[in-house]
Amino acid sequence: MQRLYVFLRRHPTMVDSFWAVFLLGFSWLSVAGDGFGGSDLWTAIQVCALCTAVALRRRAPEKMLLLATATGVFQLVANVPKNLADFAMLVIVYTVAANGARWASRFALAGGLAAPLLDYARWPHSYGSGGTIATALVFLAIPFALAWVLGDSVRTRRAYYAQLEERAAQLEKERDAQAKVAVAAERARIARELHDVVAHNVSVMVVQADGAAYVLDAAPEQCEKALETISGTGRQALAEMRRLLGVLRTGEPGEDSGGDRAPQPDVGRLDDLIEQVRGAGLPVDFTVQGTPRPLSSGVELTAYRIVQEALTNTRKHGGPDVSARVRLVYGSDALDLLVEDDGRGAQREVHEQGGADGLGHGMIGMRERVGMVGGRLDAGPRPGGGFRISAALPLKPVG
Repeated sequence: MQRLYVFLRRHPTMVDSFWAVFLLGFSWLSVAGDGFGGSDLWTAIQVCALCTAVALRRRAPEKMLLLATATGVFQLVANVPKNLADFAMLVIVYTVAANGARWASRFALAGGLAAPLLDYARWPHSYGSGGTIATALVFLAIPFALAWVLGDSVRTRRAYYAQLEERAAQLEKERDAQAKVAVAAERARIARELHDVVAHNVSVMVVQADGAAYVLDAAPEQCEKALETISGTGRQALAEMRRLLGVLRTGEPGEDSGGDRAPQPDVGRLDDLIEQVRGAGLPVDFTVQGTPRPLSSGVELTAYRIVQEALTNTRKHGGPDVSARVRLVYGSDALDLLVEDDGRGAQREVHEQGGADGLGHGMIGMRERVGMVGGRLDAGPRPGGGFRISAALPLKPVG
């Protein structure tokens, strides 16, 4: 049954042709029952024309409206008696109102309302007199009006459904676009976290491993201390990796169902970071100005990662005998960060060109982090040598 319905939906002309043949047969029987007169040829032409209009009404609604109009005029001029085929006029009015152009719909409505008046003008003897005439004309006009209203309602409903489908398609496109943006943002976030966790801790481990190898025979105590630093740094890196993987799995930074994930780094852990960097052989002067107070988690993490990445870059690019200075200033509406060193600075692609062959991804991550909290970041060589990174992170009320 469903296949038959789908087939008929795909072949509307076949359905209309069936009803046209049906109307033709009954119209012909009706005319034959009344007896053929001298106008039987004209009647046959009129009946066939209207049945043709029914058969092709959905394929060419405007043309079939003109054909039906011309047939009606022909019926008036040739004095063809009214018959069952005239029902096709109502069908054409409905079809044009539902599927035709706007001008055709208005023309069909006007023609349908004028049809009773033309009928009365041509065959006045079939009507009564006085008020009976007016009542008959009104009742004859009502079917045409109802046919037009029904067709126009179908048009409106189809337009509404089409608009809903278009809106649904647009929403689906927007949803796909938002999903792609969300995926890209998540990938960038994962890249930042992985870079910050891996780059810093691995660089510390590499420095300590090189130092341990250098003093292995000459100073076993320093070698042992370096190995302890490597071990501690590795454990810290693993803890941060567990935290990151936990966030990726649950989507909630605050969840800690595993029980062994490290808390999210914040400004309070900068002292530990500075001590770790000092233990790796980089002298760091760390000062805090202003009154420390609770900050939003985004600002806390951004400040920590900036200092971490800046000191990592100092160890990688600063050269021998380099030292660094970190200053943290709590202002009234912003947290100011300054990290600078007296080394030989970084390569140009690291801080300007956005990275080449793996270089500069830390700077990209810093800029992205600062942008996410609405802050400002400046990075570049210092006058007289060295490198400087300054950031201003806007403070927002916590809670």
